[in-house]
Amino acid sequence: MEIFVEVARLRSFSEAGRRLGLTRAMVSKHIMQLEDKLQARLLHRSTREVSLTDVGQAYLEPCMATVAQAREAAQVATGAREAGGQLAGPLRIQAPSSFGGMWLADAVARFSLPHPQLTPLLYVDDALLDPIEHGFDLTIRVGGIPDSRALAMRPLAPCKGVLCASPDYLARAGKPAAPEDLAQHQCLHFSHLTDGATWHFSQGERRTSVRINAAFTANNGLVLHQAALRGLGIVYSTTFLACEALRDGTLVPVLDDWELPLNYLSALYPASRQPSPKVRALIDFLVAEYQPVPPWDKALPVQ
Repeated sequence: MEIFVEVARLRSFSEAGRRLGLTRAMVSKHIMQLEDKLQARLLHRSTREVSLTDVGQAYLEPCMATVAQAREAAQVATGAREAGGQLAGPLRIQAPSSFGGMWLADAVARFSLPHPQLTPLLYVDDALLDPIEHGFDLTIRVGGIPDSRALAMRPLAPCKGVLCASPDYLARAGKPAAPEDLAQHQCLHFSHLTDGATWHFSQGERRTSVRINAAFTANNGLVLHQAALRGLGIVYSTTFLACEALRDGTLVPVLDDWELPLNYLSALYPASRQPSPKVRALIDFLVAEYQPVPPWDKALPVQ
């Protein structure tokens, strides 16, 4: 049933196999065995895609509920094993790609060292995945909770925005003196910003918003960071991503006398149950790592 849920979610035998650590042939074999047992066809297969039959669509929702219940039961058993202080078993974590690669992977590795029976699974993706639907124990997200009734949140660290560009780009195009000047510049835009291609600024009591013409758009902060380093334009980045480049001068802050909206890195987990000891321990570890001032902000050059 877990394999069927993954195939239905990903619409791919191969992708489901990679997610579960199985070969494509083994995934196909399990699905055929499930269909034989149910005496019903659950999936349409073609060379290009996999889709649900009507029976498969009806079967998916109760199947997802059963898989979620089984995972919760496993967490109860794992929690009992962890009661003696030794964290053990899988710990499924999802995080944005850039933050996951640059900061979280190292923190999770150091957290895991004293617990050899713990097996973290870190899934990095910039999509706003539902941790309950996708079976994550913990999701790290920039911003708030999409459904506060289903998910609980604990803030981990401030997430500051920063505009920056390469010295080469600014030598060619000039440095904007006010937010309105951005209309004359090449702007590199992160597509997951909630207000679309509108950038908001504040300076004391003053507030202004600018609709930018995005010269380059991506759904991954690291992609935009690389484009900025190459001199393509001004990027709306975060200090956790840009701190090293700002420190070594390969990127230069732009409009740094204006503030961008402050956001937060948050830990999300299902509100319907108490987090397991390993989830609580990891959250506590990350809070200690990132508060009150996260290491990436400590690394910023002094203005």
